[in-house]
Amino acid sequence: MADTTPKILVFAGSLRTDSWNHKLAVAASKGAEAAGAVVTVIRLREFQLPLYDQEIEDHQGLPENCLKLKELFKAHHGFIVGCPEYNSSITGVLKNTIDWISRPREGEAPLECFDRKVIGLTAASEGGLGGIRGLPTERTIFGHIKAIVLPDQYALAKCHEAFDDDGNLKDDNQRKMAEGVGKAVAEVAVKIGRVTA
Repeated sequence: MADTTPKILVFAGSLRTDSWNHKLAVAASKGAEAAGAVVTVIRLREFQLPLYDQEIEDHQGLPENCLKLKELFKAHHGFIVGCPEYNSSITGVLKNTIDWISRPREGEAPLECFDRKVIGLTAASEGGLGGIRGLPTERTIFGHIKAIVLPDQYALAKCHEAFDDDGNLKDDNQRKMAEGVGKAVAEVAVKIGRVTA
């Protein structure tokens, strides 16, 4: 029998332990779980990488943490990504992670970790725009490395007021919007055939 259970990887482009964007991505993942997905939540601080340097790759190969992340990315059908906005753009840690993971190993297809993977974007900010100005950059980057970036996204303004002590969104409408992103990632992963036997 074919396994139609979507596997969704959840992470934020932040190294902060108490990251608002991590909390929002996790909140969104509840929608993926409700849609039948198996969710894996990681923190990039547990897989810290040097700044991408061609000479490191040439002389030492891909770092161990890069290889671990590549296996995680390949094992999942879609990603929910919390995207902090730094100066109206992507964070350095998220871009650096993408740059390392996009490097092919011997015998690996180009951009295998991103090819046709379904991505839902979220952003959280203490400001009034919710980090939305950075999302077009993430959308462009992921789209150009063969991922399927969904139109569904959610930018949460005044995030410092939005969560309870357990990290849950207090407002029903905000929770519904966030979970809608996760639900869409899970459902689209199945519809486009990312989930196979």
